[in-house]
Amino acid sequence: MGNIRVLVADDEKEIRDLVKKYLERELYQVDTAVDGEEALRLFENHKYDLILLDLMMPGIDGIEVCRRLRNLTNIPILMLTAKDQEIDKVLGLGIGADDYMTKPFSINELVARIKAHLRRFLVLGSEADSAADAEESLIRYKGLTIDLKKYSVIIEGEETALTAKEFELLKFFAAHPEQVFTKTQIFRQVWGSAYLEDDNTVMVHIRKLRKKIEADPSDPKWIQTVWGIGYKFAGEKDEA
Repeated sequence: MGNIRVLVADDEKEIRDLVKKYLERELYQVDTAVDGEEALRLFENHKYDLILLDLMMPGIDGIEVCRRLRNLTNIPILMLTAKDQEIDKVLGLGIGADDYMTKPFSINELVARIKAHLRRFLVLGSEADSAADAEESLIRYKGLTIDLKKYSVIIEGEETALTAKEFELLKFFAAHPEQVFTKTQIFRQVWGSAYLEDDNTVMVHIRKLRKKIEADPSDPKWIQTVWGIGYKFAGEKDEA
């Protein structure tokens, strides 16, 4: 795991040092940035597998950094926020973050979440390559194609850009058509954790995903709400 590289951006030295120390115990390479400008500069010069961003940093804040990075990469981005208001959490997720934690946080839980995101992004990516070799790289529905090898999604003939978490979410749904899942079940399968902190994590990602893949997000064709239970994927298989 020594080839995994993580960028930690936070204006608090104690947090940077603590996270760096614990991640290096996992044999990750860790770079740190004191603000958003340095984070963007480091990203230009290095290849990262995951980025941890503080929401409130001097100069360019974490939200703007996340927005810029999301236009360039689909690697997991986790946000740290000292604010507990729901709007901050939703905003962080709404601009492309894959997860968030509120300060003060448990360093062991943070490391566990980072490992889970890396495992899904890197290990499942390798599994997707293996599936491609076995000619199983495409999931096809009428109007929708998911390419597991290229990590891409085609909607009605046009490629649609998704974040890493949005892609994993869509892939999970498409692999289990017509099955109804609760928010907790979805979180366990897609986020790799058994503990769902609050419903908004799943709800916000599904809302974002619908905006990108649905012709009418208010009347979704693919990811449908099953009231009182959760969600299901509805689609007609394309056998071509």
